[in-house]
Amino acid sequence: MMQAFAVWLLNRLGWRLVGGIPEVRQCVIIFAPHTSNWDFPIMYLTKIAMGVKANFLGKHQLFRWPTGWFFRALGGIPVVRHEKHNVVTDSIQAFKDNPTLLLALAPEGTRSKTDHWRTGFYHIAVGAGVPLQLAFLDCRTRTLGLGPLLNLTGEIHADFARIRQFYQDKQGFKPELTSTVQPRPQA
Repeated sequence: MMQAFAVWLLNRLGWRLVGGIPEVRQCVIIFAPHTSNWDFPIMYLTKIAMGVKANFLGKHQLFRWPTGWFFRALGGIPVVRHEKHNVVTDSIQAFKDNPTLLLALAPEGTRSKTDHWRTGFYHIAVGAGVPLQLAFLDCRTRTLGLGPLLNLTGEIHADFARIRQFYQDKQGFKPELTSTVQPRPQA
């Protein structure tokens, strides 16, 4: 019933779903571009509409009172972005411990424009030996959903070139805040 409602609501809002649920039991799902506070509710409706049972990483501020219980109930896992923690290591272990884990996150790590994407998602997928599912919203065409499932090679620049190719024509709610799809430039 929730799935039918989510499909109906997205249609009423003018969005068209594309793609289908991942055909794997484990993967890292990235959704981009992430340029607005509207991204989360729209992508969460997409998750429900497509019947995808995924957990997600989110900034720890979302998990404080009074909203913390709500985001945990939705499958959220808090991440303190400004401190060094073992998020990548812990996430890799979570894949080892759970044979049916789909872990979603926004690779930009912010709604602000940056000259690179964070690479945690990449290191989690490579370290866990799981594929990367590309999810998107495109405000220009009013489409959203799932794109290709990529098996990463461990060659970060080559893999990012494939990811960049997919996202190059996707436009967020605030196109001027779209971050560059590349790993952090080496100092």
